[in-house]
Amino acid sequence: MSVFTFDRAPLRVYWELTRACDLACRHCRAEAVRDRATDELTTDECETVLAGLAAAGATAPHVIFTGGDPLKRPDLIHLVRAAVARGLGVSVAPSATPRLSREMIHALKDAGAGAMSLSLDGPTAAHHDGLRGVLGCFGWTLAAAERIVGAGIPLQINTLVSAETEPHLEETAELVARLAASRWSLFFLVSVGRGRALRPLTAAECEQTLRWLARSAGRWPFTVSTTEAPQYRRVALEVMREQGRSGADIQTSSLARGYGIRDGNGVMFIGANGDVTPSGFLPLVAGNVRRTDALQIYRDAALFRALRVPAAFGGRCGACQFREVCGGSRARAWAATGDVLGEDPLCAWHPHSTRSA
Repeated sequence: MSVFTFDRAPLRVYWELTRACDLACRHCRAEAVRDRATDELTTDECETVLAGLAAAGATAPHVIFTGGDPLKRPDLIHLVRAAVARGLGVSVAPSATPRLSREMIHALKDAGAGAMSLSLDGPTAAHHDGLRGVLGCFGWTLAAAERIVGAGIPLQINTLVSAETEPHLEETAELVARLAASRWSLFFLVSVGRGRALRPLTAAECEQTLRWLARSAGRWPFTVSTTEAPQYRRVALEVMREQGRSGADIQTSSLARGYGIRDGNGVMFIGANGDVTPSGFLPLVAGNVRRTDALQIYRDAALFRALRVPAAFGGRCGACQFREVCGGSRARAWAATGDVLGEDPLCAWHPHSTRSA
């Protein structure tokens, strides 16, 4: 077993409590709708799943309640309390709408939510609202961020990275700093759901953006991470070595804690209807929690087991000397080629060389 293989339990479970949402984001992975579906897991079913996740004990995952908009579930506060009571860490990823009031934020804190995240896809209302599809969302996001930080809840800002948003990332980073966020997570576009309408970066553009990110991270007052761009770990390692950082320093950095995490390895996604997939961006169903325990699906499903063996990946990903710490985006490989074990086309690296494209 690889030291970077999370075969007993995921580190993080992203749980789409509902696909309902009042926004109409152009890049929505869930292709969210206005109203809740009739096949959503019930409160009792959700509690059963939480109990099963908690059974992992010391390796129990951190649960991120997301959507759609989890605030569309009237039992959200109850489910946060239920998860915390079972010893699970909980974060909440709501949509920035008038539902996210000061009272709701404090109720989530009192229930035990350890962190919250908000999406911010540009430095101005024109940029952000244009992607979110609802006029005023930018202002709601800024107000919610102030309330979350004011309540003492660590805030993560999520930003889409695509051809449309990349030119404004420096300005967005400055805004993230002003909002006093604890973390900035950059979501590199995967062409699924409504995201097919946007243009992803080319591999060369992605490499340039990741190097800018790695070189800039030290000057920002927040931690930086990426979603569906695990090659950031390789780029950050290169930049650290260029800067003369020692091996021990690199191994104790926040970067090292993410080694190996990718779709299906350290990450699991539960859909609103109970379907389990390797991530929200990789819609290949490995089982359903209504029929099978969530951890059993994660541990035993053939799809998950395959995703934990990077030596079996195809193309450059399988041959790459960084395959254990990175492994490429499995979701993007599938979206681009139909092969979940194929190479990630967003990576510019040439395996066993010292250069990128």
